[in-house]
Amino acid sequence: MRGRYKKQSRRNRERSRYLGQQLEKTLGQPIVVENRVGGGGVIGADAVAKSAPDGYTLLMMSNTHTVNESLISKKPYKLMTDLVPIAPVNYSDLLLVVHPSVPAKNLKELLALAKAKPGALNYASSGPGTPYHMAGELFKAMAGLDIVHVPHKESSGARTSVMGGQVQMMFDAITVMAKQAEAGKVRAIASSGRTRSAVTPGIPTISEAGVPGYDAVIWLGLMAP
Repeated sequence: MRGRYKKQSRRNRERSRYLGQQLEKTLGQPIVVENRVGGGGVIGADAVAKSAPDGYTLLMMSNTHTVNESLISKKPYKLMTDLVPIAPVNYSDLLLVVHPSVPAKNLKELLALAKAKPGALNYASSGPGTPYHMAGELFKAMAGLDIVHVPHKESSGARTSVMGGQVQMMFDAITVMAKQAEAGKVRAIASSGRTRSAVTPGIPTISEAGVPGYDAVIWLGLMAP
């Protein structure tokens, strides 16, 4: 089973390993998890697409692979032609957070600030085309904001920039950023799903707090050649 995650994506590697362990128990067969890094997931997906369609090689894919269909015109495979979906694995909300220095304690205040100062606020992500980038662009479009995307090479770098105050805000995994918010390193503004997250039940969704209909999640799934 091959994953597309960078070395810094510890939680995603853990999900792949956990799934592999459960499949071993169910199938009675050894499952080897390989991390094929690079190309925004293209390298790992291509390796699986070129494998024999015998059920022994699977791809752990995410939102990024579907976004790549629009962002990367020349790929060595066609996602829905060379690979077939098997099953969803995980869905996770994101958390919109800001650096504590940002003068906004809730989404209403953040929207007002961004509209009063077009182009002045930046948001970080782990790179172009990632779920975090897409969540930011959707937020920007639906709220009618002029905010600037600051891409990083990985999630850890994006988090460091926001917690250090170099970038004002970001969308990130809710389980990760909820802990940082509790520690006072960032301020939680809103969650990204349709309903409030069990991780942060006291924090409203973006949809209920000021941008009706907003819904953005990270999802993982299995595909096979």
